Amino acid sequence: MSAKSVFQEEKNPRGIPKAPFIANVEEYLGGPDGVVETPLKNFQDAIAKYRYMDANLTQRRKGLEDKIPDIRKTLHMVEFLQERREGKNKNDDLEDDLNDEESSDNSKKPLTTTFELNDTLFAEAELEDTDTVYLWLGANVMLSYKLSEATSLLRSKLDLAEASLKATIEDLEFLREQLTVMEVNTARVYNWDVKRRRERRLAGEADGKKGG
Repeated sequence: MSAKSVFQEEKNPRGIPKAPFIANVEEYLGGPDGVVETPLKNFQDAIAKYRYMDANLTQRRKGLEDKIPDIRKTLHMVEFLQERREGKNKNDDLEDDLNDEESSDNSKKPLTTTFELNDTLFAEAELEDTDTVYLWLGANVMLSYKLSEATSLLRSKLDLAEASLKATIEDLEFLREQLTVMEVNTARVYNWDVKRRRERRLAGEADGKKGG
């Protein structure tokens, strides 16, 4: 019996194999004289693989949970800049149409904000009216985008990250179910072997008494 045979062909949507539940230990081992050492070793190998996948997915989940709020915050800021610019353009059009000198007093003032220099230090800045933003793409790469393009890109990245987080959580729950099944299988096979050894010992003692 190989370690590979421990896993079923059935898998979850991301390809993680399902663990079989050993309902009949004797039948699984091939009879009352079946050896337990190899199956138990295979079970431990399967448990180790599940735990390795669990550790990787747990790390991935943490990364996504840190990343998603940053994407969402950036998206909200870009949407704010886009809405502000569109609103200003409407005011400019209205000013041209009405040719009203007082309308300039109602135009939006320059946007003042703070930006992070490090974890505990922020600086104040005045944002110029612009239709372009710069986004970090990772690996020390920054590119400029029009506001509309940046909004589309960030929404796409947010959707992908949220879908990936949902799938990762589902995989973690599935993995932990399979770990439980394999641990139960290990206990069932071990206890079956202990019971078999005890019955054989008692049978041998009974035969010895009869022979005496």
